[in-house]
Amino acid sequence: MVEVSCKHDRVFQFEPEKAALLCIDMQRDFLDPRGYSAVGGEDVSVGRTIIPRCRAVLDACRSAGLFIVHTREGHKPDLSDLHEAKQERSTGAGAPIGAAGPLGRLLVRGEYGHDFVDEMQPMPGEPVVDKPGFGAFYATELQEMLRAQGVTHVILLGVTTQCCVFSTLREAVDRGYRCLTLEDCTAAFSESLQRGVFEMIASEGHLFGWITEGATLVEALGATAATQV
Repeated sequence: MVEVSCKHDRVFQFEPEKAALLCIDMQRDFLDPRGYSAVGGEDVSVGRTIIPRCRAVLDACRSAGLFIVHTREGHKPDLSDLHEAKQERSTGAGAPIGAAGPLGRLLVRGEYGHDFVDEMQPMPGEPVVDKPGFGAFYATELQEMLRAQGVTHVILLGVTTQCCVFSTLREAVDRGYRCLTLEDCTAAFSESLQRGVFEMIASEGHLFGWITEGATLVEALGATAATQV
């Protein structure tokens, strides 16, 4: 059993074989200064700072035997899975989904920008969930994957905190998963958005689960491994 010290004097306990790490949208379109978010005028520099911490967590979870899932937001090349309202929003933001960009068509599957940053590339056998929406459970097979693995506990990292991370967290909580979000391994486009999400997670008696930092999780996984040896 792994015990992770969390904020507000809480402890997150899980068995590695029943836990999944969800790496949310660590893709160039959201983290590269030439990608979709940057084309739309957002500052991706804060998101880039979390990459080394996310990689450290990913390595530790791999070593501990957690089920690793990587998600990517994006759409089919013919945009048949892109609804009108989302396209209107992206156009209004100055980055129409499907338009030509420095890294290929914006937020389109198969393009260079749609793929993961080099540091967070999946290893063979680690599933990739390509999602057309913000939440990783919407219009995907993620729920079936987690059920097949016997997952009861979910750990989340990635971008952006206020959108795809929080959407996925809410979906996971509604499906009965115990959830741990790594605060310093997530990033929003502003400090106020980042702070607001974690205030909501902790609200109403920790409505959306537990909060800790990446290094704390890595330390707990290492301590458990040492005890087992």
